[in-house]
Amino acid sequence: MRIGIPRESRPGETLVAATAKTASQLAALGYVVVVERGAGEAADQPDTAYADAGIAVVAADEVWSSDVVVKVNAPTDEEIARLRPGATVIALMAPGRSPELVERLAAQGVTALAMDAVPRISRAQSMDVLSSMANVAGYRAVIEAAHEFGRLFTGQVTAAGKVPPARVFVVGAGVAGLAAIGAAGSLGAIVRAFDVRPEVAEQVESMGAQFVTVDMEQEVSSDGYAKEMTAEQEAATAAMYDEEARAADIVITTALIPGRPAPQLISAETVAAMRPGSVIVDMAAANGGNVAATVKDERVVTANGVTVLGYTDLAGRLAAQTSQLYGTNIVNLLKLLTPEKDGVLTLDMDDVVQRGIAVTRAGQDATAGTGAEVMWPPPPVQVSAAPAAAGPGAAEKEPAAEKVPPDPRRKWYAAGLASVLFALLAAFSPGEFLGHFTVFALAVVAGYYVISNVAHALHTPLMAETNAISGIILVGGILQVGTASNALILVLAAVAVLVASINIFGGFLVTLRMLQMFRKG
Repeated sequence: MRIGIPRESRPGETLVAATAKTASQLAALGYVVVVERGAGEAADQPDTAYADAGIAVVAADEVWSSDVVVKVNAPTDEEIARLRPGATVIALMAPGRSPELVERLAAQGVTALAMDAVPRISRAQSMDVLSSMANVAGYRAVIEAAHEFGRLFTGQVTAAGKVPPARVFVVGAGVAGLAAIGAAGSLGAIVRAFDVRPEVAEQVESMGAQFVTVDMEQEVSSDGYAKEMTAEQEAATAAMYDEEARAADIVITTALIPGRPAPQLISAETVAAMRPGSVIVDMAAANGGNVAATVKDERVVTANGVTVLGYTDLAGRLAAQTSQLYGTNIVNLLKLLTPEKDGVLTLDMDDVVQRGIAVTRAGQDATAGTGAEVMWPPPPVQVSAAPAAAGPGAAEKEPAAEKVPPDPRRKWYAAGLASVLFALLAAFSPGEFLGHFTVFALAVVAGYYVISNVAHALHTPLMAETNAISGIILVGGILQVGTASNALILVLAAVAVLVASINIFGGFLVTLRMLQMFRKG
């Protein structure tokens, strides 16, 4: 079968569906790959690069007559008319928001696969175009914001005075949001983020940002996407958005709901109250925007000097890398669709991934112009770690026995018994016992609070150096070995010397290896 890579027709588009590298990978699967002349010029992929990779560069008519046509953007009406019945077209289609497109594809009798409908399951991560493009877009959003902001992101202390770090607030902690958090944090900004999905808090904090919490009931996502908020949740978050946006220098919004317009989160009143020179990057502008002042594909400066960017081509502004990532996603999909690597595309509707991206499916007599079967929407896919609800046919389990709450007086009984035992131990112990025990207890309390307040990233180097404290144990063990007359004490002292020695020398060895990682050469 022949795969055709056409030139994108959308004005200003810089991406191409296959680079020279990914096109050669498709050819390795047994396909004949052809690319339209000039298709990759804007993505630093000249025709000579394809030719050097053994890929034929041909005219548009030959590309559109291919068995499989791979695009970035959804085909236009004119492009759909150029597809031959029975062919397969692969592209970003947004079928949930484009019912007319689905109808036209079905009427043309083609099989349509939507790359933006890949289920969010582990097995399909390598084909997840939305994640690939969102990752690049999140990074680019910070770069665009930094350019408009015109000030330092990182804080500095100089002889001329102190420069405070920029404050960045990110709404939504999906792939784009996390990429924005990472980019802003690496530039030295103070980053705060919020997401209606409580399970992403750990991911936000692991990247050095602070997760903003709101006093409301939050539901764990069942499909990897944020759900539309209820009226109560919207009321609970509205005040938080207003407070965080007013305090921030840069706001980046990424909140999207699959198949629906983007929710408006930042009101006009909030934008009007932000400081002059602040910047908002609305990454949901293509779906209506999260900010009241957003205008799609435009740069807006409000009356109070706040810049609102509604660019929808953020990923396309890094065309070479985004095209490579998109092409790699296509290669991974075609590997799934070509199990025999014989250049024959085979659809398996029992596979949840293939069924999930299928928008239309051409029948056996599609070449006769009888149309194609509409496959959209696909059945839901369970992707959450939470257990699925039991179906009506599930076997009924016996009700679990009601748990009796523990008696709250038990802890007081235990404390009283421990006090009696300690009093007996102190009464029959040597006089030095209470003094030594007091020092031990204070050391435990002080050590706990000291270590618990140390950043996790510093635990390894700190503990490696402070293992020298084991020298106290080593000295004590050596003294006991030299003076003890009791065999048990002698054995315990020898073990203490051995363990403390291992701890000390091992700690310094770890420290030396860590320092070596930062030495040049």
